[in-house]
Amino acid sequence: MKCTSTRFGSFDVPDDSIVRFPSGLLGFPEQERYVILDHDTEAPIKWLQSVEAPDLAFVLLDPGTFHPDYHVDIPAEALAEIKGDQRDDLALAVILTIPSDDPSRITANLRGPLIISHKTKLGKQLVLSEEFPTRHPLFPASCPAVETPSDFESATECSA
Repeated sequence: MKCTSTRFGSFDVPDDSIVRFPSGLLGFPEQERYVILDHDTEAPIKWLQSVEAPDLAFVLLDPGTFHPDYHVDIPAEALAEIKGDQRDDLALAVILTIPSDDPSRITANLRGPLIISHKTKLGKQLVLSEEFPTRHPLFPASCPAVETPSDFESATECSA
């Protein structure tokens, strides 16, 4: 399949590499099909690029790279939606926000992690309790946490 992106130009995507989010992502319920792209070979971040909307892409990161104690209990209904049945089959990622005026103030949305089944190529965005911030600073010394309830930014340990 041919994919067009405002960030990456035009490129071919094998059909078996497309990840579907049947419920969409928060704020983008109509966008269901995405491809995961490497940022570069040495960086731990990835891009979640919509194959249907060229200007829609999210920066992803495995939360274990910066928050080793982050733990998500995955509800049975979420596992059923992505047809996931084994913990080692699932990837967990969080969406990053990178302010253009100060990239050192990167934050991660720990309240809305993504779970993706490698086996079924299905994903779901979870909505966790308010104890998890939507703007967790990756570099705490340079970025105080700011929590804005109405602002939602557009594999670590998982429990089934």
